[in-house]
Order: sequence, then C-alpha cells, then structure tokens
Amino acid sequence: MKKELEAFQRLLNIMNDLRAQCPWDKKQTMQSLRHLTIEETYELGDAILSGDLQEVKKELGDLLLHIVFYAKIGSETNDFDIADVANTVCDKLIERHPHIYGDVKVNDEEDVKRNWEKIKLKEGNKSVLGGVPKSLPALVKATRIQDKVAGVGFDWAHIDDVFAKIKEEIDELHAEVKAQKQADIEGEFGDVLFSLINYARFLKVNPEDALERTNRKFINRFQYLERQATAQGKSLKDMSLQEMESYWQEAKEQ
Repeated sequence: MKKELEAFQRLLNIMNDLRAQCPWDKKQTMQSLRHLTIEETYELGDAILSGDLQEVKKELGDLLLHIVFYAKIGSETNDFDIADVANTVCDKLIERHPHIYGDVKVNDEEDVKRNWEKIKLKEGNKSVLGGVPKSLPALVKATRIQDKVAGVGFDWAHIDDVFAKIKEEIDELHAEVKAQKQADIEGEFGDVLFSLINYARFLKVNPEDALERTNRKFINRFQYLERQATAQGKSLKDMSLQEMESYWQEAKEQ
C-alpha cells in the first residue's frame, strides 16, 4: 500500500507543478479537457479489446491524469478536491453494497444489481433510467437502458421469447420496406437493433464489443483483399466481384 500511496502522491505533486508552471496546463478548463477525456476513454477501450496489457496500463494512467486534473481545477475554485472525489465514491460504494457493509443477504449478482437500482431510487433518482447519460452512443445507451430496467424486474422471462421478439420485429421491418415508408422503416429498423441488443444481454454478450470485433475482422479481411489487388498491380475497381470474393475467402481461412 505504501508504494501505491507514494505513486499517487507523486502524481498529485506533478499536477500541482504543471498547473503552476506549464502554459498549456494552466489554461485548461473542465470544458477544454472534456473531449480529450472522451478520446482517452476510447483509447483505453481499444487497448482492452486488443488484449495489450501494457497499452492498458498506459491508457489507465492517462485517464487517471485526467481525474487528477479535474480535481485540481475543482480545488482552485474551492468546490472539491481529490479527497472529496475519493471519499464520495467510497461513500457511494459502501451505501450500495449493503451485502458487504450491512446485513442484507444476496444469492447472486442479479440480486446485487436489483439492490443497486433500488438504492439509487432511494437516493433521489426519480426514474430508473435517470442515470443513463444522454450523450452515450446509441448502442451503448440501449444496453444500459435494458440493464437498468431488468434490474427492477422489467424483463423477459425466457430467452426464447426474446428471440421470438427479434423475428417479430424483422417481420415488421420487412412489411414497412415493402410499403416503402422511409420514416416507418427507420423506426422498425431501430426496433430490430434494440431487440438484438436485448438478446445479446441474455446471451451474456456485450454488443458493443461484439460489433467492434466484427468491425476489426472485416477491416483485416478487406485490407488483405486490397494487398492482393496491389500485388497484382490492380485497383479494386478493376477486379470482378468473383475475384474479390476469392481473396475474401482466403482472408477468412487465414
């Protein structure tokens, strides 16, 4: 523990130095840091998906720097400091884990999640969905929405019912495509995606991670196709679909 505390104190000291002496660091505000923090969060996500633990370590450091930076700015206006930030989350964790710090009994993680949502409502949230950030990407937001409502019992009883709902939504989408009503097509397409994300939850698959892995797989295969075209001195536009499909299958085999 001594090593960890010394490292954290070192970071706090460096932050104090930077804020006092560096022209760039002195002019930063919470607003100017916001987009950089979002970027750092995505970089951490990339490192986790790639399985590069050294990169994960580096990106965690970058995010920790941002947390310390915000706390330093908050201390300058006497609104909060890093101790307040740490104590606030400690208090919240203790409050929301009565099965550890109280006398509540739980059987599994689902009980923990249900208790978590009930406690949040007692803390003043008027809606179970009140804590879902408005600016979340739509796919991530749908996942969080479904997690939260399931936590208070609003959920399907059986996974087969969820799959049946997907089929129902696809049929409704197909009907609107036939009717050529663009606004209704968009709505039904959204319903299909929402039901698929719900199915992923039952399969214990994170849909964001699953889609990103598919994105990366597609990129790798398509870039293989591009390399093969270049090796033949061709442009993709000069290749037939059959030629491209042949190289695509080679990429899949590799």
